Amino acid sequence: MNLATAAASPLSGRVAIITGSTSGIGLGIARALAEAGADIVLNGLGDLGQIETTRNELADTTGVKVVYNGANLLDGADAASLVTDTLNQFGRIDILVNNAGIQHVSPIEDFPVDKWNAIQALNLSASFHTIRAAFGPMKAAGWGRIINLASVHGLIASPYKSAYVAAKHGVLGLTKTVGLEGAQFGITCNAICPGYVWTPLVEGQIEDTAKARGISRDDVINNVLLAAQPTKRFVTVEELGAASVFLCSDAARSITGVALPVDGGWTGQ
Repeated sequence: MNLATAAASPLSGRVAIITGSTSGIGLGIARALAEAGADIVLNGLGDLGQIETTRNELADTTGVKVVYNGANLLDGADAASLVTDTLNQFGRIDILVNNAGIQHVSPIEDFPVDKWNAIQALNLSASFHTIRAAFGPMKAAGWGRIINLASVHGLIASPYKSAYVAAKHGVLGLTKTVGLEGAQFGITCNAICPGYVWTPLVEGQIEDTAKARGISRDDVINNVLLAAQPTKRFVTVEELGAASVFLCSDAARSITGVALPVDGGWTGQ
């Protein structure tokens, strides 16, 4: 590979799993990693026909191999199988991006127990299961990049989001621990903490928050969601994709165990 090709495709030859990557943030990160040369394993929910269209489009536009794995991350064994299936198919796993997540907004006294359990399972425990399965192969290879999509809510709290805030704080603890365990083996583990990003997940939050607080949709957007972001705009999936490519690059090999806010200045206040 010549220098120009290496610069254009810094992740060429790498294999990346991105959970929750059939839409939104995960798809944006998958696209950025593919454009940097990595082969991609998509995972997530949605219409299978639409997922296949997305897979084909991503492969055609980037020239990398793109496959889909429908593992149900609410089940720990299934989450681990996402990694083992990738190893069986590609013979390696270099990059793991834990992005899949769900949200529910409710006052604590009314918070449904089943929602609490599901949020912990997908937003926190699934990351444990995928990391547990990927860490050994990465250690044997002497190289690995693990990125956990946490949230600004891994650093601070907001009312009515007890399960989500608890899970995302847990993700940061997991990130620090794995960063320490991988430090001598060429494995980094970092968390990206986005502020509000315009995605289907946030679209759902708008309606739930409006109902919980008894205010209008516009009030939620301007006076709740973007009130804390000094830039007064939503973070973009392209920005998160670029941050992910950097954290996977050799330039970031000394960055591990950190929580990187991409939040429009929210936590800088």
